[in-house]
Amino acid sequence: MKIKNSTLEKIAVLKEQYPDNNLPEIAFAGRSNVGKSSLINSLINRKNLARTSQKPGKTRTINFYNVNEVFRLVDLPGYGYAAVSKSHRDDWGEIIDRYLHSRENLKEVFLLVDIRHEPNENDLMMYNWIIEMGFSGYVIATKLDKVGKSRLQQYIKVIANKLGIRDRKKIIYYSSETKENRKYIYNVFSEILGVEIEE
Repeated sequence: MKIKNSTLEKIAVLKEQYPDNNLPEIAFAGRSNVGKSSLINSLINRKNLARTSQKPGKTRTINFYNVNEVFRLVDLPGYGYAAVSKSHRDDWGEIIDRYLHSRENLKEVFLLVDIRHEPNENDLMMYNWIIEMGFSGYVIATKLDKVGKSRLQQYIKVIANKLGIRDRKKIIYYSSETKENRKYIYNVFSEILGVEIEE
């Protein structure tokens, strides 16, 4: 299956605003400005379906993207942006928590981290939750195009050590600019969904 049709199906805050749970969903979690929207655009071959911003904290809702009427990609609010009020941060945490705990058709949660920076305590907390909930523990290290290939393994080692990841195949380095490793992500999606996805 090639990804040909994708739409922003729903924008939600409350559970009753979610779309029907008739399609499997893959969610992306990560701190503000880590590149979730850019990743989604590059995976579904759209430039601006998922809105990107240079200003952290732009996504304050759960955005559901319907792909080929076969599955959904779910963009969760970015966490940990210090420039917003504590009440706003608490609201975002509640929005994320409600979705992750109640969504029966959620098949996998990917944690996104910026490859250039050591994961912080919020990242570690989210990763541990993902593991505790029985998900696979995939991490997508974004912004690959910002680092030199000669130091790639150093960056991967830092991420693995901070999050306690033994199987480094679970860390997928990725560039939304060059789409490097997109095929690998498609292969992972194919395993999760039981539907072959092609470039």
